[in-house]
Amino acid sequence: MSTNTELFERAQRVIPGGVNSPVRAFRAVGGTPRFIQRAQGAYMWDAEGTRYIDYIGSWGPMILGHGHPEVLEAVQKAAVDGFSFGAPTEREVELAEAILAHVPSAEQVRLVSSGTEAGMSAIRLARGVTGRSKLIKFEGCYHGHADALLVKAGSGLATFGHHTSAGVPPEVVQHTLVLEYNNIEQIEQAFATQGDEIACVMIEPIAGNMNFVRASVPFVKRIRELCDQHGALFVFDEVMSGFRVALGSAQSLYAQAIPGFRPDISVFGKVIGGGMPLAAFASTRAIMSKLAPLGPVYQAGTLSGNPVATACGLTTLKLIGQPGFFDALGERTRSLMTGLDGAARAAGIEFCTDSQGGMFGFFFAPELPQHYQAVMARGTDTFNRFFHLMLDQGVYLAPAMYEAGFVSAAHTAQDIADTVAAAANAFRQL
Repeated sequence: MSTNTELFERAQRVIPGGVNSPVRAFRAVGGTPRFIQRAQGAYMWDAEGTRYIDYIGSWGPMILGHGHPEVLEAVQKAAVDGFSFGAPTEREVELAEAILAHVPSAEQVRLVSSGTEAGMSAIRLARGVTGRSKLIKFEGCYHGHADALLVKAGSGLATFGHHTSAGVPPEVVQHTLVLEYNNIEQIEQAFATQGDEIACVMIEPIAGNMNFVRASVPFVKRIRELCDQHGALFVFDEVMSGFRVALGSAQSLYAQAIPGFRPDISVFGKVIGGGMPLAAFASTRAIMSKLAPLGPVYQAGTLSGNPVATACGLTTLKLIGQPGFFDALGERTRSLMTGLDGAARAAGIEFCTDSQGGMFGFFFAPELPQHYQAVMARGTDTFNRFFHLMLDQGVYLAPAMYEAGFVSAAHTAQDIADTVAAAANAFRQL
């Protein structure tokens, strides 16, 4: 049996940094990444046989936990029929219908294979519909690694201390305006000076790539108003929050607070694929009709609507749509946050938490930050020590201060209690 260290050394010889996605390398927190052999329910086991309570959940998709028997059965049956056809299938129609059943803002959906692909395509569609070039994004929001979006993007870039990526020419991002999250004055000024050039505003409504930061209701309401006034489109990137914070996604929460609220384009991923490579973007019939083969905006993908991935996603959506699912998931997540907060207070540690549905975040700070600079103002040393103290006790949190965490339906009350007990012990050692 190989150790984690041996596997990491081997991986670094053939894979850049030893990983296929940067944050997995543990560079932000130090130490050796755990090479996972298997997972079941709320747990993962590494190459050395150590079991962890998993609060990453494949970075969000595993809302039911790992290896749910109904999902596994659906995937196995689909695989027997064929991995990929390069032709349409009934199941991708069923998945599109299932997504749209919970998203009143959209009438049609295009399935793709990754969140990056969905975000990139949504931007292209917005530009094609409006005939404009400029887009607005917010510092700390991550919308995938498309060139035009790798500007102050948070997530893995923040983890490594970079706000942009090498290999992205200045002329590629010259039409990307980056503003401060939750800053109404800045968005008003941008529209006042360049409103007739802005194709779209793209936002993570709950920014999970600077830990867990909500867009305020007044902020979202003002963006909606400005987009309407200036003919720009409002894009909700719900790759992370979609079907994770509520059955109707984050946009349903804002619709409860803002009468008539709807984004123009929605981007989904993670949960809708149930752990398989699958994402989507959705909008009204009028906007989606601009896509090829109906319209001039081109988008295509060999594995889009993959029959195995759609089987996984369709079964996942069916199960999370059962009555009471999100009430129970939200209560479980809140119990974890309440326990962590209480343990921190008992140890005299500055600490604050927030959660929605099965998504959560915590900060070693006296109050919740409202934008990226406030997140960055807190040092990483305390989090890094806490991360390793928890890992050593069998609790697997995201290996970076800037990432949200995830609770699944498979986490039990005992898992939560064990996690809080581990945290109490860790807080005493900070």
